[in-house]
Amino acid sequence: MQITLDGRKALITGGSKGLGLAMALAFARAGGHVALVARGAEALEAAKAEVTAAAPGVKVAAIAADIRQSADCARAVQEAEAALGGGMDILVNNAGTSQRGPFLDVTDALWQDDLDLKLMAAIRLCRAVLPGMRARRWGRIINVLNIGAKAPAAASTPTSVSRAAGMALTKALANEYAPDNILVNAMLVGIIESDQWVRRHAADKRNITWEEWKAEQGRGVPLGRIGKAEEFAAMALLLASEQGGYVTGTAINVDGGRSPVV
Repeated sequence: MQITLDGRKALITGGSKGLGLAMALAFARAGGHVALVARGAEALEAAKAEVTAAAPGVKVAAIAADIRQSADCARAVQEAEAALGGGMDILVNNAGTSQRGPFLDVTDALWQDDLDLKLMAAIRLCRAVLPGMRARRWGRIINVLNIGAKAPAAASTPTSVSRAAGMALTKALANEYAPDNILVNAMLVGIIESDQWVRRHAADKRNITWEEWKAEQGRGVPLGRIGKAEEFAAMALLLASEQGGYVTGTAINVDGGRSPVV
């Protein structure tokens, strides 16, 4: 089965590295135009160059924005529409960090920052793109969460709570906008090669190689390894396409079987 996007326009937050960049590459290679949104201008330009080289002929926009800010969410969508030549057909809410710690150590400021980045940004971006999707009677929204949304561990706040709220948002929007042919799904990350895990390896003081570190992390996964960003992007591409046209309101674990909850 060949999956194509045929000129669909996608906005991907956290699009300059890791999973966001992998999804941008997959979408562009399938014929989609992509707007990459992140805070770092230098990383964005490097990502734009990589996507452009991988998929000549598609439109690629790099938009520096802090989506924790309402005004930046609105501006990002406006700039994406101007650069790609029309309203967004696909929105991927991928931006996020893994802020976690003992519950009593999490301050109000940390709670607010986490909710602004992972929940409120998704709400604001959905609000910005949904009217156009509804008018065109076609849309795809993918919320990138993690398996803690279904099975929160000890000392996993605030991230597990904001991710669980993202799963509820996914189901609510899927039910509301199904009559408009707007499909809304979530993808729950386990351990997948990404910039976040590269940083964790760099912070490990045991002086082990990246390959050794990956093998160690993979021992807790039923498949025996950590995932690849390209594998995650392949699932996102299916959900973003016509070929995924009968899937909505789901929260799909992309975790090698690691989650105890299906």
